[in-house]
Order: sequence, then C-alpha cells, then structure tokens
Amino acid sequence: MTQQAAVQIFYQMIAFLFAISVHESAHAWTASRCGDPTARMLGRVSLNPIRHIDLLGTIILPLLAAYKFQGLIGWAKPTPVDPRNFRHPVMDDILTSVAGPVSNFVVATGAFLLLGGISLSSTSGHGIVIGLSGGFSGAASDSMWAPVAMLLYTLMVINIWLAVFNLIPVPPLDGSHVLRHFLSDSVRTMYDRIGIFALLALVFLAPGFLNVLIDPPVNFYRLMLGKF
Repeated sequence: MTQQAAVQIFYQMIAFLFAISVHESAHAWTASRCGDPTARMLGRVSLNPIRHIDLLGTIILPLLAAYKFQGLIGWAKPTPVDPRNFRHPVMDDILTSVAGPVSNFVVATGAFLLLGGISLSSTSGHGIVIGLSGGFSGAASDSMWAPVAMLLYTLMVINIWLAVFNLIPVPPLDGSHVLRHFLSDSVRTMYDRIGIFALLALVFLAPGFLNVLIDPPVNFYRLMLGKF
C-alpha cells in the first residue's frame, strides 16, 4: 500500500465516522423534536462515534465496500425510536428518517463551500481544489492547504455517498421508512424481513447499480468545484 493510499483510507475513516455521527444525531434530535425523547435520553444526540457504531454497518460493510468499489458506505447502530410518542406518527416517522440523509447533504455542502473558500484564497489553493475536482490524487502539493482540502474533499464525498445510499428504499435504510407507510400490513411484514438480505445482495451482487445512483450527485459537486 502506498503512502498516498494509506492517507486516503485514513481520511475516509475520519470522514465516515463523523458522517454517521451527524446522521444518527440528526435522527435522534428530530425524533425528540417530534415528541419521542427515547434516543435523546440514551445519549444519541452526540457526535461521539462510539455511541453510534454498529459491527456490520459501521465496520464490516464499509471495509468490504471500500475493497469492492473504493467508497465507504454503511450505517450506524439504528437510532431507537418509539413512534407511539410522535404527535403525527406517519409524518414524524418520515421526517425523522429523512433527517439523517439531509444532515449529510448539509455537511457535504458545507465542506464544498469551504473548499470554494480555499480555492478563492490563493493561486495554490485554487490549484489544489481544481486537482481535487478530478480526484483525490490530483491534489498533491506541499501547500499547508493540501491536507485540509483533502480532508474536506473526502468529507464531502463520503457524506454524499452516505446520504444517497441511505435513501435507497430497502430495509433497514432510511428510505424504507418512507415506502413502508404505503404498503399493506402483510406486504410490510415481508418487506421488513427480507430487507437486510436484499440490501446485502445489492451491495455485493450489484455494485454497479449503486454507482449509477451515487455517481451523479458526486460528479455534480466535483463539477461545481471546478467552477471556483
């Protein structure tokens, strides 16, 4: 493994742990605002990744995904929610579910804007960001901004990946909480039971489909970076 590859993996790990912490905190905070204090009382409104780690979704799947198609995807320990506490059960469940992906898009956009600031700050900063818009390896530089820009770029990409991945309507992902409310009870039961198997099949048997879903928003952000 080259030094650059090791640095890239290190940045990805930092970005991924931060992204899932923001994601789960957003779920817990939104649930609390909607009337269910369960997650907040368990300390899940926190950026401490230890509170959110799930063995399969946070460790095993991201490592396998990184090997399979050079991107980290996964999920954290599910945020405990008791829909009986919601003031509007269906709508509040949907809002709580989509809060996670939305928070990741907010972080990705924040990282994007900071990269834009670096690009506009100096000629060397501009060169680093332009290099990043073509991929991680394009930002090699001795500038003090290089490691900061690389971390921000990784944070942007990982948060986009996590947001889009979790919007896929397959249990236990967040998108399933929207779709399941439109299913009959019998179909919903089967949907919940086979969800995890369908998800693993999607990740390991059809990674190209994931790329089709996730690449467009990533490429859009990259394209916009090149405009600075």
